[in-house]
Amino acid sequence: MSEIHHLERTRNYLEPGGVTAAVRLWKDYVHRPERELWHDHEWGNTYEDCCGNPLDARALLDAVMQAMSPRSARELRRIISRFDAVWDRRSPPYNAT
Repeated sequence: MSEIHHLERTRNYLEPGGVTAAVRLWKDYVHRPERELWHDHEWGNTYEDCCGNPLDARALLDAVMQAMSPRSARELRRIISRFDAVWDRRSPPYNAT
């Protein structure tokens, strides 16, 4: 955690609390109902207007993990991988009963 605080103070692409906000944004986005995600895909992401772009947040987390020590990056990657697994999960077929 102290390494994240240090990066937020020393990197110009981060602000205090930015990593926590990016994790929260990605987590909230991947847990949205699939119909809302499909609506975003077809008509544009209205979620981005109020809360930020979740895909940009995910890219920021990748950049942060690259800047961290291997041990700290593994810890953050472990957290993020749970949300990535939700994002990568296949949808059930429409005719499933």
